[in-house]
Parts: sequence; C-alpha cells; structure tokens
Amino acid sequence: MAALSDSNARRWVDYHHEVAAPSEYSHEFVWDVTAEAAGPFVTDVDGNVFLDFTCHIGAAPLGYNNPKILDKLDAFDLVDPMKIAGQDLYFGTGDDPEATELPGSSQLMHRLRDVSAQYGMDTVFLSNSGAEAIENAMKISYANTANPKYAVTFTGAFHGRTLGTLSFTRSGDTYTRKYPEVAGTRTLPYCACEGDCHCGFFRDGSSALRDLFEGPAKHLDPSEVAFVVLEPVQGVGGYHFASDRFLREVDAVAEEYGLHVVVDEIQSGVGRTGEMWAVDHTSLAPDVIASAKALRVGATISRSDVFPSEPNRIGSTWGAGDILASMQGAFTLDAIEEHGLLDNATERGRQFIETFDAERDAVADVRGRGLMLAVEFDTPERRDAVVKACLERGMLTIGCGHSTLRLLPPLDATEREIELGASILSEAVDAA
Repeated sequence: MAALSDSNARRWVDYHHEVAAPSEYSHEFVWDVTAEAAGPFVTDVDGNVFLDFTCHIGAAPLGYNNPKILDKLDAFDLVDPMKIAGQDLYFGTGDDPEATELPGSSQLMHRLRDVSAQYGMDTVFLSNSGAEAIENAMKISYANTANPKYAVTFTGAFHGRTLGTLSFTRSGDTYTRKYPEVAGTRTLPYCACEGDCHCGFFRDGSSALRDLFEGPAKHLDPSEVAFVVLEPVQGVGGYHFASDRFLREVDAVAEEYGLHVVVDEIQSGVGRTGEMWAVDHTSLAPDVIASAKALRVGATISRSDVFPSEPNRIGSTWGAGDILASMQGAFTLDAIEEHGLLDNATERGRQFIETFDAERDAVADVRGRGLMLAVEFDTPERRDAVVKACLERGMLTIGCGHSTLRLLPPLDATEREIELGASILSEAVDAA
C-alpha cells in the first residue's frame, strides 16, 4: 500500500479539505466509485482493496454493489427528477401498488408498518435522515401530550446533530457545546450493568426514572412528560447494550404513567442485531421507532393515535420523495426476509465473538449482538492505534465511545469474510 503522503488518496483528501468544513473522518481512505467493489470488499483511488467492516456506519447494510439490490434496480430506468416533493406529490408504477416490481415510498411505508406491527404501529412518516426521524418522533410526542414540559434522555446517548436532537445527546460535549437546549430536558443514567447496578439508575429499591414521579425525590408531573428517548444499543456512545432489567423498568414506568417511549434504531435497526429492531430482543414496547441509515431514508414509525391528525402538522419537502432511496430501502427489507439475513447476522456475529482472540492485555471487552460488534480497549490511544493498524492491513474499522472499536460487517457477510476480519483485527491488535 502506498504511503499516504505520496498517493492519490492524499491528493483527494487535500482537495476535499480546500472547501469542506471540518468534520469527523475515521481515516483517510478514499473510495474509487468507478473501481471494483463487491460485498465487504472495496477499492480505493490507489488501487488498494479493503475489507470494509464499517458498512458506512451501517448506512450500506449489504456492502457494495450487492446483487440482492442491484439485480432488482436493473429493471428500473433512471428518470429525472429522482427526487420530488414527496409530501405533496404521489408517485408509483403500474396499475396495482401491491404488485409493483418497483416499490417507492408507499411500499416502503407499508413494509415498515408490517415489521413494526407487533407494537401496534400502523403509521409511518418518511424524512431525509436519522436526525429528522428523531425530530419528528419528538414532535409527535410533544403534540400528543396535553401539557408537555419535560422529556427524558440518558447518559451516553447520541440522537443526531440538529439543535433539537442535540438537546438529548449526551455522548460528548463536542456535539453540544455552546448550543441552546430544548427546555425541560432531564438526563438519567443509561443502565448497561450486568448483575448489580453500579451506574446509579437503580437505587434503594427504586429507579431514577420512577423517582421522578414517586417518593421523596418526586418533582415531575408525569402528565407533563412528553417522552422518554433511548437507544436499545448505544451507537456513538460506545456500543453499550441496555440491560434487560433497565428496559423492563422503563417499560413498567411508561405503562404506569402513560409516557411515550421513543426508541432510536437508527444504527441498531433493520436487522443489524439479528432482529429487525434491536428492541425486539427485549420486553420493552415502544410507542415510536425512529430509523434511518440502512433504510437509505429517515422513518418515524408509530400508531395513528400518536401522530397528529391535522394535515401539515409535520412535513418535509423531500421526505417521501427520494424515488431511488425509497426503492433501495424497500429492496433492503425484502432481501433481509428473502435471504434469511436476520439468522445470518446472528450466526456470523456469534462466529466473530468466538473466533476473535480476546485474550490480550489491551482488550478490555468484546461484546455484540448480531453484527453490531464492539471491541473495547484499555485506552483510547490503543483503540486509535488498532484502527490505524487495521487500515494498514487492508481493513476499515471505526471507533466509538471512549476506547471502543466498532464493527458492522454486511448483513450477508460470509463465514470466510468474518474469519478474515477477525484474523486481520487480531494482527492489528498485536501490532498496536
């Protein structure tokens, strides 16, 4: 692999930053979109082939140029415009929306209703991004609360980068510093504790959430709490998996006091954990699901009685109008069902955890559910060194949290690809 200082990648990176505002870049890999790429394998502008175990932070759930998507798209001749004002105009193909081979936003929404029906959800609002999906989850919850004054978030949370979603983000002050916050936000410990609770959520036979409404610490009227928002698995915050006891308590308190529960499934949803939604592994019954990334669009999913009945109470010019993205989202959901990818994610995730040799002083923990995998290191510097060492060996990984490396292989990753990724990571850890 050529040194970055004398490479095409270096020229592309420098050219990009001549005009680009500062942002977060995991590494200086530059994808050549005209070069060969298939599944988890991708080529950079210097001709190097990489094993990509980031899946674009889950936004490319089946990797690159997957025939499960492309073969179906081949039947569609691209049109212009590919993006329309979808909240104001309908679009479709043929005479039967239930039988069309080229699904759009209508079919995507029907599929999302079907995979969320176990929670009584029957209504979907499409938007452009995960942050917008959360924003609209917040809005419909506020609108459906008689006197909304408060909302609850949790330590370590990441819900987006809009001003509204940043009010509920707690995974680092770099995201929130000096920005105004939505009034009435309350922050409680996110409990990922195994066994005894040491985070402070459970205490003295009660919980921090219950104590908002009961006992000597009581200081909120539950009728004024619009929602509780949480990630079943925290993404940016460090791939922390909510404990069953924590989610049971959230569910019980929400049921008792009539609170809306919003689950952020933007990174963990659409099959990533081996179920369609990460919350499907749990006893928590959400009122709203926010999804994006793997869907290629944002989606707020709930019940019709939660959504406002008044037209134009929520809206988005482009939300339901990205013709190609809606089709890709629908085909992704189809591929998960047609090819048994939930089972594959479960099995390949188990294989990685069993294959990767975690018996190293630098490795503090290996955890995962499905193909949402994490390796935690003793220091953030060690984690960063492993990310770099992986890149030098031809594998793309990405950090999160304080000292955690996350892995998101494609949902249809093969046994051999997981074996290869575990081997490269083992070598990188030894080198770092």
